[in-house]
Amino acid sequence: MTDRLTPEQRHRVMSRIHGKGTKPELKVRQWLWRHGYRYRLNVKSVPGKPDIVMRRYRTAIFVNGCFWHGHHVETRLIASLPAITNSSCCKIPQTNRDFWVNKIKRNQERDQKNYQILHDNGWQVIVVWECQLTPKRIEETMLRVELLLNEHFLALHQPKVVPYDVQEAPISMAAEEDSYKKR
Repeated sequence: MTDRLTPEQRHRVMSRIHGKGTKPELKVRQWLWRHGYRYRLNVKSVPGKPDIVMRRYRTAIFVNGCFWHGHHVETRLIASLPAITNSSCCKIPQTNRDFWVNKIKRNQERDQKNYQILHDNGWQVIVVWECQLTPKRIEETMLRVELLLNEHFLALHQPKVVPYDVQEAPISMAAEEDSYKKR
């Protein structure tokens, strides 16, 4: 199958695609802000440069496009060449298919590496997919994100309870009576 566009037209179209401030990312950011969550955007010091960083919750949120990150696609080797099968939300182009298969596979491998680094450093990683932000699913998706944030926050800030053994430090009744008399 050949491309309907000339190489110059295809280059112009592809050059206008950016990774920051996408519509799915804006939906997540607006929902979080309206519900009182504060965050930073694209923090370079955090591995993987997540879309949203919530240091208070020690959480990195990645808002992934289904196509660019291969949502629900199967990657397997056929005749020692990588192959990807389409999913309901991610269709791989027929033109220049080898390029797209390799690109999506590299993106998935890089994502997994970054998620692992964050996890090893004590960060919670939340991935929100573009297909989860449709008008019918956004509220359910964001409530799940909120639940994960709050569970992780509570786990991080749970008070350290030191058990007190009464047998270790007995108080004599005489000492206790003296303290009452002085009052």
